[in-house]
Amino acid sequence: MTQPTQPSMARRAMKLTLQYLVPLALTVLLVWYMFRKVNFSDMMDIIRQGGDYWWILLAMGISVFSHIFRAARWRIQLRALGIRPPFMALCCSIFGCYALNLVFPRLGEVWRCTYIADKEKAPFTTVLGSMVADRLSDTLMVLSLFLLTLVVATGAITDFMVKYQVGRSMVDMLCQWWFWATVVGGLALLALLFRAFRHTKVVKKLLDWWHNIWKGMAVVTQMQGKWKFFWLTLCIWGCYYFQLYVAFYAFDFTRALCTPEYFFGLTPCLVAFVLSSIGMAVPSNGGLGPWNIAVMFGLAVYGVSDAQGTAFSMLQWSGQTVMLILLGIFTMGYIAVTKNDK
Repeated sequence: MTQPTQPSMARRAMKLTLQYLVPLALTVLLVWYMFRKVNFSDMMDIIRQGGDYWWILLAMGISVFSHIFRAARWRIQLRALGIRPPFMALCCSIFGCYALNLVFPRLGEVWRCTYIADKEKAPFTTVLGSMVADRLSDTLMVLSLFLLTLVVATGAITDFMVKYQVGRSMVDMLCQWWFWATVVGGLALLALLFRAFRHTKVVKKLLDWWHNIWKGMAVVTQMQGKWKFFWLTLCIWGCYYFQLYVAFYAFDFTRALCTPEYFFGLTPCLVAFVLSSIGMAVPSNGGLGPWNIAVMFGLAVYGVSDAQGTAFSMLQWSGQTVMLILLGIFTMGYIAVTKNDK
């Protein structure tokens, strides 16, 4: 039996570090930053004395439907590719994906593709491509919601940018000629390298891999049921939004924002929701840290203190985490029962 070489062991260690240790370090760092800004005992007093947990339970229930809608949307893509797994298997792949992301960020997406590909004897890269298209549609949705927020909550977004000095360095960088020259030069160099080594085994394998992924992505533009895909996307993000909105009624300070002055809380919730959706792009364990800080910042624009915002975000995040753990346990049971099925 051959022993792994030193370089391969080093690459494996680096890969594990990037996949697991970096997200864990980011989570710890951001949680530390969050609690450095608030008094922990004050936050716990707010949770113990002011929380109406029935609204949190309602939010947990709404979150389940978001996963079911996501499974239904993914089924449209897979059917267009000739892959027809049972609907419950698709639901459990989504449940397990998010439960696994609590421990190993981003690994859940790989697992759900592996599970469905193995169950249906389908090419992994094709299933992966459909998942990439699934995520791209979510990215477009976040961008659309951000643009909507800029229109309906311009004052709040401006206050947020001024208060936290967000985006200045990024805007300055985007205005520099050297930034765009670097991007164009890098893409041109990559294209030249692929063209020069197009006959090599590695490049052929990469191109074949990309072809299968593109096949899974492009099916969205060709498949039947495109409008159903669109409406299910709205259902998914509607569930995400309203599970946060109903949680506003769990505390007096967020319930106070549900007045006609703030369009019955819909606008403050939209600001917090969009910022938290952007924060989820940061790799962390289940969104802990970046999601909470984004919600805290969004509520702070409307006068909610850091301690109150942290209490709200921690209670809402904890409720969603408990639900994901329960769904993960259900998924383990389903896989155990159906492991001998096709």
